[in-house]
Amino acid sequence: MLTSILVSGLGLGSMYGLVALGFHVTYAVSGTVNFAQGSVVTLGAVLAYALGVTLGWPMPAAIVLALAGCALFGLVVERALVRPFVARGSDAWLLATVAGGIVLDNTVLFTFGKEPRSLPSPLATRPVEILGTGIYPLQLVIPVVGIALAFAIRTVFRRTDLGRVLLAVAQNADAARLMGIDVRRTVACAFALSAVLAGIAGLLIAPLFSVSAELGTLFGLKAFAVAILGGIGSATGVILAGLLYGLVEAGVTATLGSTYTQLVVFSVIILALTLRPDGLLGRAAVNKV
Repeated sequence: MLTSILVSGLGLGSMYGLVALGFHVTYAVSGTVNFAQGSVVTLGAVLAYALGVTLGWPMPAAIVLALAGCALFGLVVERALVRPFVARGSDAWLLATVAGGIVLDNTVLFTFGKEPRSLPSPLATRPVEILGTGIYPLQLVIPVVGIALAFAIRTVFRRTDLGRVLLAVAQNADAARLMGIDVRRTVACAFALSAVLAGIAGLLIAPLFSVSAELGTLFGLKAFAVAILGGIGSATGVILAGLLYGLVEAGVTATLGSTYTQLVVFSVIILALTLRPDGLLGRAAVNKV
């Protein structure tokens, strides 16, 4: 049981952290987030299924185009649902992105249908036995990919020109604009990157959970909880919170049953935020006078 909890918890936790990292990227750069992020998880899985299974395209090509579709949706969200409201100093982008996610979910529902479908993967066809527990190879690959991508994003922010541009916009958009940085394009890139991270999560979990119009709904909600729990301004905190959340969720499910999972896990989150209001590695905002 312990092996199953660890593998399942780390796998789910790394996916929660990956989607939550998307919240971190947009928040760090623009002070906004895309509440349609969970819907993008669904979009990535559905596009890959439609292209790779329904149309019979080679799966690598289907995956690349599916992620491109997620990036395009991220750009649309930023341009149509966030930028106009931010320009007017309005917080209506909160509701606009929620509405955008609902529109996307229902579009998928009407075009893809209600019936869950299996996305084939050679890593999720036959379980292997590890310490007496049957585990799909994909369950071992997911945490490796999730954590590797998280560190890759962190490296991009710290060691590349693109990362320096993103950080410059995050620290002072006006100063960045005076230095010749296209702030609007930078923010748009952050939303595209955020959507790609959510799409990758959808592609990784789809072979284990089946593809449906509701795949990413609860997933996105949990990822946002993870982002807040870790401290949405800290990439390391977000990833750490994702792994902890996944382990707690897997442990509760294995010991008490799935009926109590959400009750116990979200109660733990409330307690954690009571003790650490700014998240595990978050910092309180400093108001300059």
